[in-house]
Amino acid sequence: MGSIEMTNVEELDALIIGAGFSGVYQLKKLRDEGYKAKIVEAGDGYGGIWYWNRYPGARVDSHAPHYQFSDPELWKNWHWKQRFPGHAELREYFDFVAKKWDLRKDTYFNTYITSAHWDETEYKWIIKAKDGRTFKTTFFLPHTGIAASRAVPDWKGISSFKGLIVHSSYWPHDEPELKGKKIATVGTGSTGVQMSHAISKVADELVVFQRTPAMPLRMRQIDYADDEESIPKSEHEDFFKTRSVGYWGFDFNPMPKNTFDDDEASRKATYESLWKEGDFTYWLGNYADTLFSTEANHEVYKFWREKTRARINDPRLKELLAPTEQPYPFGCKRVPLEQGYFEMFNKPNVHLVDVNDTPVVEVTEKGIRTTEKEFDFDVIILATGFDAVTGGLTTIDIRGIGNQSLKEKFSQHGPTTYCGICVSGFPNMFFSYGPQAPTAFCNGPTCAELQGDWIADVMNSLRRAGISSIVADEASEKAWVDHVESVAYASLLPQAKSWYMGDGIPGKPRASQMYLGGVPNYHAKLKSCASSGYKGFRFEGLKV
Repeated sequence: MGSIEMTNVEELDALIIGAGFSGVYQLKKLRDEGYKAKIVEAGDGYGGIWYWNRYPGARVDSHAPHYQFSDPELWKNWHWKQRFPGHAELREYFDFVAKKWDLRKDTYFNTYITSAHWDETEYKWIIKAKDGRTFKTTFFLPHTGIAASRAVPDWKGISSFKGLIVHSSYWPHDEPELKGKKIATVGTGSTGVQMSHAISKVADELVVFQRTPAMPLRMRQIDYADDEESIPKSEHEDFFKTRSVGYWGFDFNPMPKNTFDDDEASRKATYESLWKEGDFTYWLGNYADTLFSTEANHEVYKFWREKTRARINDPRLKELLAPTEQPYPFGCKRVPLEQGYFEMFNKPNVHLVDVNDTPVVEVTEKGIRTTEKEFDFDVIILATGFDAVTGGLTTIDIRGIGNQSLKEKFSQHGPTTYCGICVSGFPNMFFSYGPQAPTAFCNGPTCAELQGDWIADVMNSLRRAGISSIVADEASEKAWVDHVESVAYASLLPQAKSWYMGDGIPGKPRASQMYLGGVPNYHAKLKSCASSGYKGFRFEGLKV
């Protein structure tokens, strides 16, 4: 596009979208490097997904002290109340970070970005907000995360329901009264598992609508006294160094041996030990071939199945919730953590509807009608997920060189990125926690810092060289996409229908959204790119 004439435009070095971990870290990093940068955030507070996630039972499933920044000025002065903090405590943490880092002076809340167009004459991004404000910026950093665009089922009559119907991530800030109500929860992913269990404690009747059984792990929650820490403060500095080089961005890694290197008795003892950790260790700290070998994965599933079925009384529910025949590879759909999810189905007020056997026909004024019966509800809660990973980017009208649309590019074959951090044809645009990076297979704050530092280094390199723009070339992008796909298809990941593969959104191309090669390999790729003078990129707009 040509040069655009505008008045009342705010000019910046960088505009950041999103006030979650990635966005606030990026702002802090860029200001420290001397850049004029701002965050725009659609909500009216910090936290990213934790601003929006307020549904009953919402809590992080990365255990303390993992889920926080590594800045000593923060962790030395912060105390987690629980091993797995709830949504309210997470927002308190973000408010604490905002004060320590003085973020508010450079944050615009209640600001929804509708478009971002690259001006090829000025080598600038022209970015417009829904409220009419315009920004002109050298760098455009949409740190929109994996859960910015909600998915709502296209059910007949969904607008006719007379009670409260809400998507879990739009939970009302004025808490609705749920006690004594007839409630439906739709979906059994991480949100559905957390929320259903919490609601089962207060609802007169709860009906859970399940399409695919989840395979959650038991959460070992711990409440910390004021003088207790998950690990001593004296060990925190070493902990964060270990976290940053962990395969998944945690302080644990897959075991350095395969499943059948051990005999049956040793395997069971190993599984039992991992199970007792009560976190993601049974999933991500298991034998090295767990996510790559069908036979190995089945061993992990069998152990999970027997542990789970022992907690369920009804034989029919045992089969629906923990099937005899493994429905998909364990760990290739998002693994939730739970605190009594399966026991709740032993209660007389909790029911499970398998929508494969009795599909939903329509939503009525009173509730939900399936092929079997009509259910009356006061509240319907949609835990139906998101247009995950790419949705936060494609809901914005982003246009690069030659007016090319990012949405159209991604809609052809799925996301195409270079190093999971930028896209060819879109200069000076970088994102974190996005498609084809470790993302959902990386502890969030670990990725936020790793990618945020690299983006700042790119900007510094251009500033030192007096160059206006940098853009990935198509050949390098294709090579990265091919690498991501080859790693994914060497694993069991594609054998499950999940948002890891772009499933769940009608018309969305099926392609790997994740880089499964681990954080150390990913970080090595980024460092190699930088040390080679940003091989795979083109530089344009040399300044006089």
